[in-house]
Amino acid sequence: MPERIVCTNKKAYHFYNIEETYEAGIQLLGCEVKSLRLGRANLKDSFARIVNGEVFLYNFHISPYPHSREAQKLDPTRTRKLLLKKSEIKRLAGKVQEKGYTLIPLKVYFNERGLAKVELALAKGKKIYDRREDIKKRDLEREMGRKYKIK
Repeated sequence: MPERIVCTNKKAYHFYNIEETYEAGIQLLGCEVKSLRLGRANLKDSFARIVNGEVFLYNFHISPYPHSREAQKLDPTRTRKLLLKKSEIKRLAGKVQEKGYTLIPLKVYFNERGLAKVELALAKGKKIYDRREDIKKRDLEREMGRKYKIK
């Protein structure tokens, strides 16, 4: 059974240059896992930070599971701990301290074993002129594809 994608952060590629990606586990409660399996999650405006040698995910919205009593008490955007190896956390901490680097989640998915995972990216913010350049390049490629389309 291949991985099943729950949600993606489409804007991340528009606003950031992705340097490296990491696969991290995510610490969830049972009702949150059930809600994820239904696809009720949103990565928009979410980010990760390293606090005291641990990585936390902020603003990741998981809608409450409708058939659970405990879900009504939970905050949908609560801070969730990400599970990474100590060496990966140290490497990320060193990079994040450099100017301009940040940790952005790209997608949330269930792997082959059924575990919830987050693809975390070490990214650097794009300037406005970089974004405009990307848009121009994409438009040119699209135009060339139309012009030389095989009939």
